[in-house]
Amino acid sequence: MAAFSSTGRRFSGAGRASGVGAMLLGLSLLGACTTIENGLQEAAGVEASKAAYLPGPTREPVTFENLQKADPQSSIGRSQHPKILQAYGGAYSDPKLEQTLAGIVGRLSAVTDDPNRVYRITVLNSPNVNAFALPGGYLYVTRGLLALANDSAEVAAVLAHEMAHVTANHGIERQKREEAAEIAGRVVTEVLASDSAGRAALARGRLNLASFSRNQELQADALGIRQTGRAGYDAFAASRFLRAMDSYSHFRTAFQADDPNLDFLASHPAAPQRVELAERHAREFGMNGTGLTDRDRYLNGIDGMLFGDSAVEGYVRNRSFYHPGLGITFDVPAGFVIDNTAEAVLATGPGDTAIRFDGVALPRSSGLVDYIKSGWIGGLDVGSIRELRIAGLDAVSARAAGGEYVFDVTVIRVGDQVYRFLTALPAASDASVGQIAGTVANSFRRLSAEEQASLKPLRIRIVAASSGDTAQSISNRMIGVDRKLEMFQLLNDLKPASTLKVGGRYKIIAE
Repeated sequence: MAAFSSTGRRFSGAGRASGVGAMLLGLSLLGACTTIENGLQEAAGVEASKAAYLPGPTREPVTFENLQKADPQSSIGRSQHPKILQAYGGAYSDPKLEQTLAGIVGRLSAVTDDPNRVYRITVLNSPNVNAFALPGGYLYVTRGLLALANDSAEVAAVLAHEMAHVTANHGIERQKREEAAEIAGRVVTEVLASDSAGRAALARGRLNLASFSRNQELQADALGIRQTGRAGYDAFAASRFLRAMDSYSHFRTAFQADDPNLDFLASHPAAPQRVELAERHAREFGMNGTGLTDRDRYLNGIDGMLFGDSAVEGYVRNRSFYHPGLGITFDVPAGFVIDNTAEAVLATGPGDTAIRFDGVALPRSSGLVDYIKSGWIGGLDVGSIRELRIAGLDAVSARAAGGEYVFDVTVIRVGDQVYRFLTALPAASDASVGQIAGTVANSFRRLSAEEQASLKPLRIRIVAASSGDTAQSISNRMIGVDRKLEMFQLLNDLKPASTLKVGGRYKIIAE
């Protein structure tokens, strides 16, 4: 955002790692020996394959690294792996969950078209819903995606899709295309400068690059669904989970403005197209409902899994943000949705309103007025600067303008730390920016020791429905989330009119 550019880090202080992203947690990786051994034990009629993978008494230990030596692509994944961990908050460690995923990956590996390929799966400590792969057999899935899935078949469909990217060398192809596009972009820029023909050429190049990526996604869908079906899982799980992800995406972006231009450069095809094609591929394995879902085992595996943000990132509770390590909290108005990202806490609300919150270190000898005038705010109205007190703390606010937006910037000092609020509204809503910004900034305060001690992470809990239970009654047990009923239905893939089965097991969010 032009009016808010700073290279300062987001947070520093107790419980926070320096630099961008979360404190790296203990690495949790499923080595090839665990994945293959457990999975092959579950797959029927694969004793020969099992013997090929398991070590004899005189062989060197079977590890992902040793088996990977024969893969010429392994250096790419190995070099990028630490960067992935840093970007996604490290690896999430949960032995019960790891065992569940090991069985799924092993079962898929038993029927792969590339039996010499080995895989390492990492659960990323991120609430985002995502999964991807790197060349060399590196698979990644976030705990946010695992929370959304409802059975082993859905996770198998996701992982088989990512394994297909590896098998089809899509990562290598994408790297080559990106390098070629970068060179072409430089040539177009240098030769055609700002000429409209140059801009059109660049746009066509970006569109072709994105279109090819969409074709890769469709190919990975087809290969992954076939592998899922051959492994004995419900082949319709892919289309089922695609719908779930689409519903969750709409749930998360309910208050965000849509930009139709983004659809042209999206890396994935539109959800309806993918669902239709996925169902067509799944019919090769029979009618809907054919195949294993393994729901109970999967729910056992994710029971107790961390949900949402971790303590080192701070917690979002409805319309409030709490950081127990830093000892701070603030609220956003009704109708806003908070997203705690790796770089900042963001909130979006009605009327294209956006709020950003972050923090930087600032020596006590530096004044707040001098800091706000130091050049990190573009379009600053110096005459609007005013000093104030918020929750007994020194603070300074100012107004700025840039493009079609107006901004309110408020900085608050807590010791050697300065916390910054940026509120942005369209210029037509200039009269409202001060009111919204003031409401948010004035809600900022320090947490008491008792409040800090009482804050606990949210987790996925599995509960059984009793006679008389409804989606509404069970969703009321959830804490820390807004729109409880909608979230409960999303987590459990329930329609609004769905009734619960007595004894049925369902996911809720609780401490």
